[in-house]
Amino acid sequence: MNTRFTIDHLGAQGDGVAKTDSGPVFIPFTLPGEVVTAARQKNRAELVAVIEPSSQRAEPTCRHFGTCGGCALQHMNAEDYNGWKRELVVHALRSRGLDAPVAEIVRCEPNTRRRAVFSARTTQVGVLLGYRQAASHTIVPIEECPILLPAIFERLDDIRKIVSLAEPGKEVLRLSVTATESGLDIDIGGLKKLGEKQRMAIARFAGAAGLARVSMAGEIIIEPRKPMVTFGSATVEVPPGGFLQATAEAEAAMAGLVTGHLARCKRVADLFSGSGTFALRLAVRSEVHAVESDAAAIAALDRASRHTPGLRPVSAERRDLDRRPLTAKELSRFDGIVFDPPRAGAEIQVKQIAKSGVKRVAAVSCNPVTLARDLSILTGSDYTLLSVTPIDQFLWSAHVEAVALLEKR
Repeated sequence: MNTRFTIDHLGAQGDGVAKTDSGPVFIPFTLPGEVVTAARQKNRAELVAVIEPSSQRAEPTCRHFGTCGGCALQHMNAEDYNGWKRELVVHALRSRGLDAPVAEIVRCEPNTRRRAVFSARTTQVGVLLGYRQAASHTIVPIEECPILLPAIFERLDDIRKIVSLAEPGKEVLRLSVTATESGLDIDIGGLKKLGEKQRMAIARFAGAAGLARVSMAGEIIIEPRKPMVTFGSATVEVPPGGFLQATAEAEAAMAGLVTGHLARCKRVADLFSGSGTFALRLAVRSEVHAVESDAAAIAALDRASRHTPGLRPVSAERRDLDRRPLTAKELSRFDGIVFDPPRAGAEIQVKQIAKSGVKRVAAVSCNPVTLARDLSILTGSDYTLLSVTPIDQFLWSAHVEAVALLEKR
């Protein structure tokens, strides 16, 4: 049965929220002020029709919008979309009693995303490759994707060929694809085993197609060229399936804020360093100690630092900072810190930073809620929050990055 709703505001995941006597109802692809009809199931509803559209509504860019499960907000005009994303950061800070200058959001342009995760399986009529439909196991095949770099989208047929050569049977594969400076890097997940015949076929095809590397769950199948990216003046070999910021433009914006804030620091600790996004840029001016739990990432950082001329000393330590954070005593030898943890944040590590005498701190986060929690710990211990800059690198989604800069009073 269809019900009429008036949308009050957008929720944190980008769904329209209608207030009802029985509680809020979340309706995807709607906007504040709209009157809609939707089929309700408990506290969620599926949009049927927009009766009175909002002035914020825009024509979606992609034919798959609303079905593929990727984008949530293509139906919102750019100005309001960017304002809403910035407000996610503002609201998270206010919820912790933090009042700091929040800059305008660093925007994300279409066709800039350099990494993607596809789902795929074989069918009687060929390979089905695309994204998972929201709250479903259904794979929506894609014929366009305006968020991706052409370097990825234009090679979808090659990615499908890799799937067919793997002969996954009934298994659903998860393909992590990264556009590097030396070609596509493809890591296959979800496959229980790969026979020698399939391995050789993939290797032959990947070599002929000019792919940089194909791996399976981190094990290299073929690597005609090292997949390389550049962090500042350093060239880094990306580990199979390794983390990389989604867009080069967002990475550059984050790095500019971090390096600018820590420019006068003699010794810097880069915590949750990955493969060196910040460490290798900071090392142009500062001695850097990089700490990361992933062995392949920290090894890539170490190799790059040793082969890049002109850098100050860079030391690399493999360490799980969630279980064994750097203590306040260990941090006392640094005058600058940058940390960029996973979505859960860095609460245990931040408590040690708060006890330290480190003068300058740059906090990078992909989760405004955990960022606000971590910042509240620091501001409660004589740190002044100087600025927060929201950065969009997941276009038309509810995800937003932020860089916060702090100084010890």
